Amino acid sequence: MEFRHLGRSGLKVSEISYGNWLTHGSQVEEDAAKQCVQAALDEGITTFDTADVYAATKAEAVLGRALKGVRRESLEIFTKVYWPTGAGPNDRGLSRKHITESINASLRRLQTDYVDLYQAHRFDFETPLEETLKTFDDLVRQGKVLYVGVSEWTAGQIAEALKIADEMGFDRIVSNQPQYSMLWRVIETEVVPLSEREGVGQIVWSPIAQGVLTGKYLPGRQPPEGSRATDPGGSAMISRFMKDDVLTRVQELKPIAADLGLSMAQLAVAWVLQNPNVSSAIVGATRPEQVRDNVKAAGVKLDAEVLGRIDDALGPIVERDPSRTVSPESRP
Repeated sequence: MEFRHLGRSGLKVSEISYGNWLTHGSQVEEDAAKQCVQAALDEGITTFDTADVYAATKAEAVLGRALKGVRRESLEIFTKVYWPTGAGPNDRGLSRKHITESINASLRRLQTDYVDLYQAHRFDFETPLEETLKTFDDLVRQGKVLYVGVSEWTAGQIAEALKIADEMGFDRIVSNQPQYSMLWRVIETEVVPLSEREGVGQIVWSPIAQGVLTGKYLPGRQPPEGSRATDPGGSAMISRFMKDDVLTRVQELKPIAADLGLSMAQLAVAWVLQNPNVSSAIVGATRPEQVRDNVKAAGVKLDAEVLGRIDDALGPIVERDPSRTVSPESRP
């Protein structure tokens, strides 16, 4: 396993991190989830990403049990706050009340005294940003949170938060968690240039485009039973990639991966890691062998000729429009 700094901070994270958005507590049984976590640990992954909203809080609890007994100092545990975790009007958002109650609940579920990174899962237009950042800063000073990050924020939102933090003396955002893959390159236009200037690292999710970049989905055919495309929790999001023109182009990546001795998944994960602003790529798994396959992308270097072949193969299907956002129904 290779390691990188999280943005300009002193924290080092594994190049490949393990995430449990659509798996723990929902898509797979707990025993299988624990096996996947153990496989991640065996392969040198030290960074684990979750969120209070995943599987209606169950994902955090499963991860906490799976990591129980592992030396805490050897791990980087990330979680998030924003999406509703209850029916009340204050059970959502980035208010001082919701953040404070959410971090305490997350720590209980994760069975830890602190998280290494606490992330604002989305931008809250209903709460003053100063209130959110002051609350995060308080959590850092209390020792419950070591670093603060965001997820799916625009460049303008990140810039505003950094400005307030500098003016008020708060801890700065060190990371952003966006969707990023060969097919979805939205962050390259504005988020990455700003982040490079300001020392913010990307912890990217869906580097395999919800499984599309494995090549298992074929144009003109029904998706395999039990795949992400047939799962109610993930099919809404993957649908944007399940078009015949996209699936046809993806098949053209197979000879590129074969020439490099990589699986399609390894090529996809290695591709996002070529971006120097990416601190870590999140992978999920329903089986331990998927973890073992994906982790082999760590340390792989793709030269300019290979990157050019990938661009030529994918052509115009790549999504680069900075105005596109992730729908509320899709919340990794």
